[in-house]
Parts: sequence; C-alpha cells; structure tokens
Amino acid sequence: MTAFICVTCGTQFTEGADPPARCPICEDERQWVRWDGQAWTTPAELAASHRLEMRDDAGVLGCGISPCFAIGQRALLAETPHGNVLWDCTSMVSDEAVAEIDRRGGLSAIAISHPHFYAAMVDWSRAFGGVPIHIHEAERQWVMRPDPAVRFWNGERLALNASLTLVRCGGHFEGGQVLHWKRPGGNALLAGDIVQVTPTRRWVSFMYSYPNHIPLNARKVRGIEAALAGLDFDDIYGGWWDNNVIGDGRRVFERSVARYLAAITD
Repeated sequence: MTAFICVTCGTQFTEGADPPARCPICEDERQWVRWDGQAWTTPAELAASHRLEMRDDAGVLGCGISPCFAIGQRALLAETPHGNVLWDCTSMVSDEAVAEIDRRGGLSAIAISHPHFYAAMVDWSRAFGGVPIHIHEAERQWVMRPDPAVRFWNGERLALNASLTLVRCGGHFEGGQVLHWKRPGGNALLAGDIVQVTPTRRWVSFMYSYPNHIPLNARKVRGIEAALAGLDFDDIYGGWWDNNVIGDGRRVFERSVARYLAAITD
C-alpha cells in the first residue's frame, strides 16, 4: 500500500494499492490538470530524484524540495519558547530535516495555510510522534489523507501558544489561514499565498486562482483586511524562498489593500 503523491499539486493521498483515479484539488478551478492527464509519484520515487533543502530564510529556518517539485513552496519553522510549529508543508520528509528540527526543540504542532500546501502533512506529523495538524473546518473536504492528527477548528482565531495565533482570513480559500507570530525584534505574519508577497517584496496582493489568473473580489479582500485588524507585524513571510517583506509589514499590507481595491474598481 502506497500513499501516492499528485505530481501537479504535491498532495499526498490515503494509502492504496493503485494511484487515485483523480485529484480533486487539481480539478478545482484554483488549480489545474495537466494536458497529458493526472500523474502520480511515490515517496520513494520522490526521495530518489529530489532532496529536502534546509536553510535560513530571512532569519527563519525553511525547508523546500530541490529541484523544484509541484508548486515549489517551502515550509517554515516558527521557533518559540512555548513550542515550535511547522508552518505549511512539503511533499517529502527527510531524516536530516527531522534531526535538525529535533535539535531545535522538536515540534509541538503543524499548521497549514490552505489545501495547496497540505502536501505530506501526515508524514510530517508521524515523524514527530503524531503532533496535531491544525486546519480550519471550512477546508475539511480538501483533506485527501485523513488522519487522527488532523484537528479541525472553527471560528476566527486560534491561539496555538502564547506566541503563535492562527487567523482565518478566507480569500483564496474559505478557511485560508495565516499565522501571527509574536517574537522579539519584530512580529511576523506567516502568510503562504493567502496574502501574496509580490516580486518587489514591498507590496502584497490577492488572488482567487493564481495559475488561472482569477482575481479575488473586493468583499473578500476587505474580509482579509478585517481579519488582520489590530494585529501588528513587521515582517510578512510568503510561501516560497525569499518571498518575504522584511520591515514595515503592517504599512505594506494596508497600502497594498488600498491599491488592489482601487485597481479592481471601475
């Protein structure tokens, strides 16, 4: 029995003798199915052709698959005195990554921004003794590999510890969430692409579907703005290597909301 992985989105599915017939995440209008059809790989095949790179990303330990696999995101380790949380996920786990995270105090939990980054979240949890995976209830249908470690929560905010709070922003996905991190030297927002850092790294933006170029409507952008009201953050960490706003993050977010709304208003 194999937990097959979708080659296009990187999501791992429940174990089976054969690959799944379809990938609902890719069939959704926010993703895509390749012209030559759905394709699958296995954890062993992925490990034979790729490696998990771990390095510092603007002061935070990141890990991502090299060469690029699926949509190419990287995960981040939020290290706090109250326990470490892995933010977002990749489609493979390595002994080296587990050893490095253990050296830094291990994991108390995993939290993931939205379904495109669920990846091999169950394998990551099991590598650390079955730590909980926090996902918003609105995204239950997109969990392709159910597991007792997956904890669905309701509401608008969930404190994981004294330093880390999940905030449901919606937008790209109804249960899309970000992680607010209170930390010495400046608070941070770990945002995936719920709040998308642009290439200039001095603006952010918003989309319903990034690959299919479907913009997010004004009501949902204002919803993200309201969800983050009252939270201070200096830095915004996006979903890919070096995709970060470092410094002045709150003002960058506010002016970006205003620019986006002006751009989509007739």
